[in-house]
Amino acid sequence: MLKERVYYADPYCKLFTAQIIKAAQDAEGNHYVVLDNTAFYPTGGGQPHDTGTLNGIQVLNVEEVEDEIRHTLAESLGSATEVEGAIDWKRRFDHMQQHAGQHILSAAFVELFGYPTVSFHLGKEIVSIDLNMEDVSPEQLDTVEKLANDIILENRLIEIKWITEDELHHYPLRKQLAVTDEIRLVIIPDFDYNGCGGTHPSTTGQVSVLKILSTEKHRGKVRVHFVCGGRVLQQLQRKNQVLAETSRLLSAPDDGVAVAVQKLLETNHSLEKSLSDTQEALLAFEAQALLKQQENGVVKALFTDRTVQQLQKLARLLVTESDEVIVLLVAESDNRLQFVAARGASVETSMKQVASATLPLINGKGGGNDAFVQGGGERLVSAEELLTVMEDSCDEN
Repeated sequence: MLKERVYYADPYCKLFTAQIIKAAQDAEGNHYVVLDNTAFYPTGGGQPHDTGTLNGIQVLNVEEVEDEIRHTLAESLGSATEVEGAIDWKRRFDHMQQHAGQHILSAAFVELFGYPTVSFHLGKEIVSIDLNMEDVSPEQLDTVEKLANDIILENRLIEIKWITEDELHHYPLRKQLAVTDEIRLVIIPDFDYNGCGGTHPSTTGQVSVLKILSTEKHRGKVRVHFVCGGRVLQQLQRKNQVLAETSRLLSAPDDGVAVAVQKLLETNHSLEKSLSDTQEALLAFEAQALLKQQENGVVKALFTDRTVQQLQKLARLLVTESDEVIVLLVAESDNRLQFVAARGASVETSMKQVASATLPLINGKGGGNDAFVQGGGERLVSAEELLTVMEDSCDEN
């Protein structure tokens, strides 16, 4: 029976002895054993498996497969028929804190706003629940977090009850159950009644504290990220280190970091605008210089490490300044060639024929219209050869 499993009968059990009833290898060749009973919790219900050792050999995974709990090991136990198991208690208790905290948080959302939890994930650093809602306000989050921590501070009992389906009507369950036999309820009296197969501490006080970190929209629902117990201290330490380093870099006190960052952003925005204005002015000067070098109504130029966006801007400036020129620009970088071809308003030559002649040479892709085309591809020819082909294609008109 489920309730006789050690991890259910005594979730605080750290050491145990059991008999090996099966030793085998899975399809990937990993050694595993099945025991007559176990304190190792198998992955399930949003909670990860326990880790630890059997006869000193590392337990890598625990999962229930075909009604048997398989303990995947780092190596074979050899001819052993009995094992001494040791649970990684730090990991187990962390999972107990997070899972109980999830029950409290989910119940608080229902209690205050009627928002049900539809999924739960216990990650290595962050825990999350998905609420069947499209949005949750910051004020609601604050209210829920306060209620959850009040319940934790009250150090209420967390009761475990095994009941039958016929007894379900005696309990105001938070959500409908998916099982109908060996039903296990986790109960925080007068607050939460929930069917659950995970491990939990015996009182809410052992959760210690709960902190909501952030929310995000996920597939039409709200995902709430939070941590409990020791993970709150980990998050606080990490954020304090980041704040201290940021404070040092900005030469600002901790409580002045936000103001310093705002000033830095404003300065950065001003510099970006100044740089953009300068680049535009340089392009205008460059356009004038290129126009003076035109030959037979064609402005052509080669560049290194120019983006296609920069080529486009320069070409548009050139055809704006003179409606009688054809502009042919090529840029090379690493193993790539890019080009732009444009014509002034008084020119009839279609730039599409430039693209048609050019793209096959570089296994490229591009697009545009009769007045303006651009493209890019592999450097299968030199930039000079590509520019020559572009110019020759204009003469074919």
